[in-house]
Amino acid sequence: MGSIVYCVMITLGEMVAFLPIPGGHIKLAERFVDPAFSFTMGWNYCYGWMITSEISAAALLINYWNHTVNDSVWVVMCLVVVLTINMLGAGAYGETEFIFASIKVITITVLIILGLVVDLGGSPTHDRIGFRYWKNPGPFVQYNGIEGAKGRFLGWCAVLTQAAFSFIGTEIVAIAAGEAKNPRRTLPKAIRRVYIRILVFYIGGTLVIGLLVPSNNPLLKLTSSTARSPFVIAIELAGIKYLPSVSRPSNSLKSTHFVDGLAASRNAPKFFLKTTRNGLPYVAVLFCATFSLLAFMAVSTSAGSVFLWFSNMTAVAGLMTWFGISLTYLRFYKGMQVQGIDRKTLPYYTNLQPYAAWWAVVSTITICFFSGWTVFLDGNWSTVTFVTNYILFITWPILYVGARFYYGAKPVAAEDMDFKSDLAEIVADTYDEPPPKNKMEAFWQWL
Repeated sequence: MGSIVYCVMITLGEMVAFLPIPGGHIKLAERFVDPAFSFTMGWNYCYGWMITSEISAAALLINYWNHTVNDSVWVVMCLVVVLTINMLGAGAYGETEFIFASIKVITITVLIILGLVVDLGGSPTHDRIGFRYWKNPGPFVQYNGIEGAKGRFLGWCAVLTQAAFSFIGTEIVAIAAGEAKNPRRTLPKAIRRVYIRILVFYIGGTLVIGLLVPSNNPLLKLTSSTARSPFVIAIELAGIKYLPSVSRPSNSLKSTHFVDGLAASRNAPKFFLKTTRNGLPYVAVLFCATFSLLAFMAVSTSAGSVFLWFSNMTAVAGLMTWFGISLTYLRFYKGMQVQGIDRKTLPYYTNLQPYAAWWAVVSTITICFFSGWTVFLDGNWSTVTFVTNYILFITWPILYVGARFYYGAKPVAAEDMDFKSDLAEIVADTYDEPPPKNKMEAFWQWL
């Protein structure tokens, strides 16, 4: 999954560093594919962010401290906090996002270091774990009792969608590109270092969890009423009493920004553009907030099951977004070839193209296609699982075909692609960053 994310990011980075326009990859799809594809990508992106998987996850995790309170209480508390932050406007929202993002980065770093210490015997139990759990029960679990390599492979396939869910949102840098300072200089730096974040935070975190928690631990099952975060399980197994209470979930209605943008691009009704005197798009905020009420499903069903459904929906929507980004790049690449534009003159490019984009296109659509394969096993049918995994295979063609008829536009030919609009203003606003004054500034710029 890390290879797919990296390929998507370098694919996106090349386009966005060249044309850092508001709307990011959604507007680029309009330029290099067609308006209908842009419309479909825009609403797919909103759909992915509207699903309130984090709120159901909050109910699941808070239950760790108190099993006697109904999940609806935790859902209401989270919804009030999230809606309040969004109604306070972009300033409060941005500050809150920065604070929570900083907390998450610091927390995962601390947990990885703590995990290594525990694995080497630094816990209160002084048990040196090493790679014990990689031998027994092993890193791969036999899926549904199917023996041998086939069962282990199917077990790996069964969690691909959940793995994708952890990476969803990395592409949001493209949406912010049109509002960032000096994007033609800053975005290439961020894209070049994305592999470090993938290796340290995602693969590093997964490695530590794999060392500390046996793969057959029953608390890992989300459908269980006693489900736990894997880091909490590891800390409990290590005999550390108080640290499990540190981690706190957070959520935000990023979809508000996307709905407002769709309305501004005439891809959504104009009433979403209504704002308060302070410029807050309150109609878009309230519209997105209504979807958060789906989190109350956790009241009648276990919060873990609801989170699993919502995370599947979010993950598949994110994978379809990556598919759309990569397909847009292939058209972008073709247009550059036909119009004789040397990619080496771009602010950011890589020799891995177009192979990286093709890998992203094929792998994302393949994972989506097989995301709900478990329901086709004998006696394992689940209507909810089928719908949450495959609904986009129905809505994508409907949205695209409907938009093609509405806009009456054909796919943009390679020779007609627009590589010049907005470019002069973007180049004029580009400047070289001042050199660092000391080692601390140099490190901060590199980071």
